[in-house]
Amino acid sequence: MAYTNTNVTLLDKKEAQTMCNLPIATGTGGCFIAPQSGVRNNAMYVTSATVVYLYNHEDDGFMQITSPALAGTFGAGTCGCRHTWSMTYTANGGSTTTVTVDTGTHALKGVCVGSTLEMLSGTADNIGLRRTVTNFSIIGTTAGITLDSALPAAVASTDTFRMTTGRFFVLNAGALAANSFKVFDNGTMEWDATPTVTGLPASWGTSGKMVSTYTRLDVFATGTATSGSATTLVNSAKAWTVDQWIGYQVRITAGTGCGQVRTITDSDATSLTFATGATIDNTSQYSIEGNEDYLYLLGNAATAFYRYSISGNSWTTMTARTASSTTCMMAEWIGVTGNACWGNEDTIQDGKYIYSPRGGATATLYRYNISTNAWETMTYNGIDTFTTGSSMTAYKDNIYIQQNSTGRFFQYNIPGNYSAGYFTDSYTQSTAREGDKIWMKLLDEEGSVAWLYYALNNLTALRRIMIY
Repeated sequence: MAYTNTNVTLLDKKEAQTMCNLPIATGTGGCFIAPQSGVRNNAMYVTSATVVYLYNHEDDGFMQITSPALAGTFGAGTCGCRHTWSMTYTANGGSTTTVTVDTGTHALKGVCVGSTLEMLSGTADNIGLRRTVTNFSIIGTTAGITLDSALPAAVASTDTFRMTTGRFFVLNAGALAANSFKVFDNGTMEWDATPTVTGLPASWGTSGKMVSTYTRLDVFATGTATSGSATTLVNSAKAWTVDQWIGYQVRITAGTGCGQVRTITDSDATSLTFATGATIDNTSQYSIEGNEDYLYLLGNAATAFYRYSISGNSWTTMTARTASSTTCMMAEWIGVTGNACWGNEDTIQDGKYIYSPRGGATATLYRYNISTNAWETMTYNGIDTFTTGSSMTAYKDNIYIQQNSTGRFFQYNIPGNYSAGYFTDSYTQSTAREGDKIWMKLLDEEGSVAWLYYALNNLTALRRIMIY
């Protein structure tokens, strides 16, 4: 069903709604981790190294999940992010419209209904194809997944796939060690301690923000190659700015190389360069997207800035920030803004930046250019300052910030580079606490209706307001 938000600013006053109470009041380090796309149902609420909840937006309720047993000391600096895709699952059979899985291999749950399933390896004709999950059931030790339309070939044993049920990555504060960094697979409701902390500092604290630079809905360019090779894709009809696609990924969606996903390491006016893979030819259709392999980590009262490769399970130190992060430093990746100039394929700006207010009772705003691996200080009109208790999220071409524990919210327009007051929640907050407490939730993938959810400082109150 299609919905239209007909609210008009000035005419229709913004009204905050009170949702169900949090099971535990927001404390120092307590943080919400939500889908950046805003379209999935669950958000994670991390309250300690052992107590974590999932929030169900549709029914407005919390459920405690298995303890992550995080190493370290929970507190300021604890952070995380949600990744669109689940872990990789292995099928034990199926048909053209079904996928079966041994529950002893992957203890899948029914949360996958409505998600997108993508075939990754195995039966050649199916690789890279996506289908919607319409039904799920468990009979004995076999989980059965039903697809909305037929694949070209039957799913076979050992074929691999993934779903948009997603994963939650969580890094604890304190001395970093094995089990400080874990990932929760939402499709199986299980924690995995595989992620490494090698390459990070010995300890983590003060503030922290982990950022994903990918959602399935953010596509910045599509087309059909005119030629290519195992390391290049050429579209001779393009006039791209040189190097603008560095750091993005290219996905082959049809034709030769279908299913291949590669990080773009170089680009010019008509071509993309990447690590070796299947040979590209003039049948290869592609999309250019944010990079699903990378997570970025900021904070720790330092200028050091890190990037995590999911596929490589490794950390890389990137170009240092302009100045040390400080209390309640914030950061968000900016995807598709909907702004025509920013979305211009020849001079793309969408998907290129991570915006990061410094915090520490300053109004300083930085942004990181993924393609050039460089930071810059933004000169804008804002003079209001942000410190402990502040949180930030982004939606389309705007950033929304909850200031400290004042109840004041600000809107920063990204293409226009200006800040304005957005609204004030008169609900009295308590002591300001470090940790992410604000996120977006969309009614549907079209974003016809969007809500800004926010938890209040040192309270059990959860509120939301419609964006228009």
